[in-house]
Amino acid sequence: MAHKQVLFRSAAREKILRGATQLADAVRVTLGPRSKSVLIERKWGSPIVCNDGVTIAKEFDLKDPEENLGARMLRQAAEKTGDMVGDGTSTSTILAHAMFADGVRNVVAGASAIDIKRGLDRAAKRAI
Repeated sequence: MAHKQVLFRSAAREKILRGATQLADAVRVTLGPRSKSVLIERKWGSPIVCNDGVTIAKEFDLKDPEENLGARMLRQAAEKTGDMVGDGTSTSTILAHAMFADGVRNVVAGASAIDIKRGLDRAAKRAI
């Protein structure tokens, strides 16, 4: 039977946020008029140089499974943006990270995670 590690509260939040931050930092340099490219090592084939957020997110893989959860969460945001709009994947990755990081900060300060989720849902409905 496979070994499963279960983390709760601050330990889980910290590891997931750390992984999300690593991906956001890798994508952040590709944003804006003075953007830079990222060199991506692949498991197979030659490394690639790109400045596309969704490509970076798809190739991003962390060894720590809990940190990788945070990166996968942001990858999902980038992929959905790419599928629906076709552009803006770097921006959506950075925005998703900022919302998650602020949510974690508020939960640590004592806010209810459920209330934060409801607020984000209401804001999304108004924005769309």
